Amino acid sequence: MTKPDRSKMAARSGNSPSAAEAIAEAQRLHAFLAPTVAAANLYLEDVKVHFAGAHRTVSIIVDLPEDEAGGVGLDAISSISRELSDAMDTDPNDDGSAYDLEISSPGATRPLTEPRHWRRALGRMAKVNASDRENFMGRILAVEEDGVLFRPELPVKKGMKAKQGEPEKILFAVIRRGVVELEFARLDEAELDLEFEPTGGNAVDGEGN
Repeated sequence: MTKPDRSKMAARSGNSPSAAEAIAEAQRLHAFLAPTVAAANLYLEDVKVHFAGAHRTVSIIVDLPEDEAGGVGLDAISSISRELSDAMDTDPNDDGSAYDLEISSPGATRPLTEPRHWRRALGRMAKVNASDRENFMGRILAVEEDGVLFRPELPVKKGMKAKQGEPEKILFAVIRRGVVELEFARLDEAELDLEFEPTGGNAVDGEGN
């Protein structure tokens, strides 16, 4: 791989490399750093690069594997920060210019836009935006290869207890995005009365593949 020359990048585009060059550098770093993140039993969610002249700010988001519950702890963030810093310092295709490294994990309300995001949110309540219906709120019961099985909340009058609808599968092809709804007390998996048998994928009751 050709070593990037950021002095030439800056000369071509003024004080800083272009947005396209920043994206290309982020993609290069994603490929280079992914093995280090995987070795720490984490998932490399995203890499972004912002240039200010020849100086870089590299923002990296790491997450737990999709089959693990919870979030990335502070100790894990601290450990992977050191490992990624060491990796970048030995990057054979880096030009040695200064950089700031920012490591974080996804927030509880990060947008659910990929199948792995939905699997990480299994059992949670989510607001869902889909192309074939009105926005709705529903609990994520199972995540299959082609879609998500929800138990939707039915509209009720203000002040009344929410009612649960019948489980309904929505295909990824029509799901635009979702956002996890924070709950004061998350419903225990054992309390979910599932009267269905998932056809595949992940399920709250563990019956999926």
